[in-house]
Amino acid sequence: MSEGERMIRAAGGVVWRPDGDDVLVCLVHRPRYGDWSLPKGKLEAGEHPLSAAVREVAEEADVRAVPQVRLPTMRYRSEGRPKAVDYWSMLAVADGGFQPDTEVDGIRWLPAGEATSLVSYPHDAEVLAAFAALPPVTATVALVRHAHAGRRDTWSGPDACRPLDDTGWAQAHALAPLVALVRPVRLLSASARRCVQTLDPAAALLDLPIEVAGDLDEPQPGQDPDERALAAAACLTELAAEGSMAGVCAQGKVIPGALERLTGRADDFTTPKGGGWLLAFAADRLLAADPL
Repeated sequence: MSEGERMIRAAGGVVWRPDGDDVLVCLVHRPRYGDWSLPKGKLEAGEHPLSAAVREVAEEADVRAVPQVRLPTMRYRSEGRPKAVDYWSMLAVADGGFQPDTEVDGIRWLPAGEATSLVSYPHDAEVLAAFAALPPVTATVALVRHAHAGRRDTWSGPDACRPLDDTGWAQAHALAPLVALVRPVRLLSASARRCVQTLDPAAALLDLPIEVAGDLDEPQPGQDPDERALAAAACLTELAAEGSMAGVCAQGKVIPGALERLTGRADDFTTPKGGGWLLAFAADRLLAADPL
């Protein structure tokens, strides 16, 4: 990319639905280009790529989908400018009954191999190949760290009672629509007040109660950090084994160790306050952890 060129940012998905023992994926036909492609579109100002991907799938294919695993980002030139498109695999959970329009005048649901043969661009075929290599995803969890809550050394009460500050509330409200993207049926929080408050906007948006789970708490003085990480990992694994979607808020000293145990890798899973991860599971096995 040369100096002065602005990157076009876009996002989309490989949307799939079960079909007996197989899966079908969704392609869209765009009359303007006369092509078959994966549903995608440009980010709106200030929009999170994951939100854009889900929105564009809904707008182009009229499919409501749950994001699961990040797929390769494709980079190429479009209309003379550099373009980067982020993709996720997505489970179709509802559709509104597709109606053709000037942007998309047809959709097709095909096995991944047939879809790969039909798409008009090599980069779409590459994304489909990455999707086809994935095991079936059975559960998705949005795991977040509590939002900003001031400084521990300036709070005079018990640390577990330390509340979110103004910055933290802004972060919590920004997190709520991201947590909602996984369509959780349960919300779990560590017992600290700041953790519960971080999920409050999501709970209001989704009309769900927040369940307090002590296994998500950070270690207290004298407690073994490894034991706390194992407890948090077990909590997440148990959620995944239920085969449902969930939103979870834990603490910064617990999340890295839990993800190390779930992935089997000693990567840097440091999570900023108000940040988080999109976790995709196959039964009780973690397939992917994508930073939010």
